[in-house]
Amino acid sequence: MRTHRVTIHWRQKGRVISHEVPEGEYILQSFEKQGDPLPFSCRNGCCTSCAVRIQQGELDQQEAMGLSRELRAKGYGLLCVARAVGPLVAETQDEDEVYDLQFGRHFGRGKITRDIPLEELETWKE
Repeated sequence: MRTHRVTIHWRQKGRVISHEVPEGEYILQSFEKQGDPLPFSCRNGCCTSCAVRIQQGELDQQEAMGLSRELRAKGYGLLCVARAVGPLVAETQDEDEVYDLQFGRHFGRGKITRDIPLEELETWKE
């Protein structure tokens, strides 16, 4: 089976971890099997707990619903659904930082108001 060297700079722990990962295998899962669990939460590519920024190489992350195409194009990835397709060097990111890059433009941009007719308010009391 073909493998690829994947190196993760785990910035929050001050560690650099490197393993051979079988082609097509999820990177997070492979690192766990080899005794080096990395940060994660959902394992479904929906959150940003396992986010990395690619420094060299590329990965296959078709299932990464938690990252916009824009962030993927800027080199961000989610290790839980990322597959090794070649040598890779990446650095872990702060979950809140990536979440803000992903969704920040949609939040905190002013008040959302809705005028509710009095008749509708009356039905809420029932």
